[in-house]
Amino acid sequence: MLIKKPSDIKSSEITDKKVYLNRRKFIAAATASGTAIAAGLGVSRWLTASGETQSGAKLEGVIKSPFSTNEPMTPYKDVTNYNNFYEFGTDKYSPASMAKSLKTRPWTVAVEGEVKRPKVYDIDQLIKISPLEERIYRLRCVEGWSMVIPWIGFPLNALIKLVEPTSKAKYVEFITLYDPRQMPGQHSSVLKWPYVEGLRLDEAMHPLTILAVGLYGEVLPNQNGAPIRLVVPWKYGFKSIKSIVKIRFVEHQPITAWMRAAPNEYGFYSNVNPEVDHPRWSQARERRIGEFRKRPTLMFNGYGDQVAHLYSGMDLRKYF
Repeated sequence: MLIKKPSDIKSSEITDKKVYLNRRKFIAAATASGTAIAAGLGVSRWLTASGETQSGAKLEGVIKSPFSTNEPMTPYKDVTNYNNFYEFGTDKYSPASMAKSLKTRPWTVAVEGEVKRPKVYDIDQLIKISPLEERIYRLRCVEGWSMVIPWIGFPLNALIKLVEPTSKAKYVEFITLYDPRQMPGQHSSVLKWPYVEGLRLDEAMHPLTILAVGLYGEVLPNQNGAPIRLVVPWKYGFKSIKSIVKIRFVEHQPITAWMRAAPNEYGFYSNVNPEVDHPRWSQARERRIGEFRKRPTLMFNGYGDQVAHLYSGMDLRKYF
């Protein structure tokens, strides 16, 4: 079942959570050590005694983005229970249970490399650099399934402008937390850890590219990439790296995790393209989670009008 979003609904009230997931009631009265209010953001967070953000904390004061699609959204229960997050297992349903071990506070993100103003940001400091927006984006995974998700985040270009890349910066490299104690999937050899992704600088600067800290009006669940992840809606889902701890501006194209693992199957660009098949399956059609019939895959995941110019003159079969 898919839920349509009325035009006047508040971001924090997108979905009746009782329909999708039984939630524990919030702590009625928290101690000073157990409650934090992010001043100036309108972001309320409930913290456990260990400092971990409690799942379900509301994100208030979120503005609506004109970049959103008007398509029906994927149910919350599917968005939060059907995930690719190999750090917590290769099965789609494993991350929802295994990611409970991840501690998202304290958390820092180091911004370094070819920038004039390198800095290590505390996560709550980082998300103050730009107003939080709700952006309802399509997500297309390379395996052939797709979702429509109401992400909450801010444009990556706001951070890029703040740190001032040098003239040598041509690419942006992103690195996930490496901690096998918290991320048991990192004990496996399915990939070389930590997970690494990258974008060309103009892709990173594009207004559609965001750093997400929430979805469905709430703090980002662990299994969806808490506390902060990349979302690049015109690329296959594995490009939208999760649980980021480092952002590096570099001169040369990074070798990403999946390029290193299988370069004949996963290219650097990884734009959604129905005309370029994966070596083991077609990309011409996709199945939206919650639907039975497949639908045609859209070039650039339906964002061609906004991003096609980035690849003008490129052979998209060669640079896949």
